[in-house]
Amino acid sequence: MKFSTRNIMLISLGTVLGLSLSIGQGVLAERDNAKLTPLPLDDLRTFTEVFGKIKSDYVETTDDSDLLENAIRGMLTGLDPHSTYLDPEAYKELRVGTSGKFGGLGIEVGMENGFVKVISPIDDTPAQRAGMQTGDLIIRIDDTPVKGLSLSDAVKLMRGEPGSKILLTVVRESEDKPFKVSITRAVIKVNSVKSRMLDPGFGYVRISQFQSNTGENIINAVSGLKKEYKANLKGLIIDLRNNPGGVLNAAVAVSDAFLEDGLIVYTEGRVNDSEMKFKATPTDIVKGAPIVVLVNGGSASASEIVAGALQDHKRAIIMGTTTFGKGSVQTILPIPNGAALKLTTARYYTPSGRSIQAEGIIPDIKLENVKLTEMEVSPFGQIKEANLSGHLDNDNGNSSNKTGANAGHKEDELSLAQKDYQLYEALNLLKGLEILQR
Repeated sequence: MKFSTRNIMLISLGTVLGLSLSIGQGVLAERDNAKLTPLPLDDLRTFTEVFGKIKSDYVETTDDSDLLENAIRGMLTGLDPHSTYLDPEAYKELRVGTSGKFGGLGIEVGMENGFVKVISPIDDTPAQRAGMQTGDLIIRIDDTPVKGLSLSDAVKLMRGEPGSKILLTVVRESEDKPFKVSITRAVIKVNSVKSRMLDPGFGYVRISQFQSNTGENIINAVSGLKKEYKANLKGLIIDLRNNPGGVLNAAVAVSDAFLEDGLIVYTEGRVNDSEMKFKATPTDIVKGAPIVVLVNGGSASASEIVAGALQDHKRAIIMGTTTFGKGSVQTILPIPNGAALKLTTARYYTPSGRSIQAEGIIPDIKLENVKLTEMEVSPFGQIKEANLSGHLDNDNGNSSNKTGANAGHKEDELSLAQKDYQLYEALNLLKGLEILQR
């Protein structure tokens, strides 16, 4: 698999508290100077006049560098929700983020109607443990109203020393009125891949976000499951729910781990470096075993690339709810003052040529995240043939008091269904696919 050494593209949603989730870094792309457009002199004259008026008439003395930096921020913010200016501090935090260790609350956020919207809480972080959910709107940070703040200003308010507390006022669709959430800031160490065996031979891999080493981590995780089972897996569930994205190359590496040939994703933009194609190499780490991918509205960008590639190649069944729908790619472009631009430079397309921008990946099987409750069981129990007086004996050599092969798992299955119904149904589907394949 070959990657461009000049320009690493990044795909993400917005901002993680503590860093931008465009995890990774790139170098300034070469530009084709053959077609330079003339400078808009009238517009520049207007800008200069406004700059002069602020300098002379604003109620307080202003600093030239602050005004120009704010002008740069405004230019980028006006392009799309994902392009932004990274000051030296934010750029440094972004680079630290590629290692999966950073300070903050652990939520991916964006702006909606002037409020901070939670796109996704990251696994095992203070925000998730405090109960923050996808879709929550933060309307107040401690005593400061969010309305009127830029996203970067709101993020700065939410940053702080590890161990310090912050009080967020939250609006949630399912709640009648706003409520407060207290969160203790922490240094967040994100383990992007977790795995476990759900049933003998049926593995589960959870990817919380796409970091630079996620491709390697998923190969190691599946290898560990194989060692535990002492054979190739019967099936695998890849959980991408509430995964907000990350590095493009990591999404390619994860997809490539389960595809043996064909296109994974391609990007198109205005500059040569933004036009890239990624193809699979002939290795499937689960050797053709069936795969189910779980997604939801918090699955974005890199998650959608993986889901789209596996869906287009008919390598996996996509289950859950429609994904977020972010089909653009951001590139980190360092500038001489130690800051950087996070600039949208391309759109990406699935192998079949689909753009998921503002549309998302539609699951093969739609399944809402519902909660099950156990029915009340009659004190007399359920009457079966074996309970009837004078019933015939079974002639298969099994006595009527023996239990079936799955009887020992009844309690565990019930617990999984109540804890995570989507995962429970994904496991049932995976078992069915394995039976058909067998």
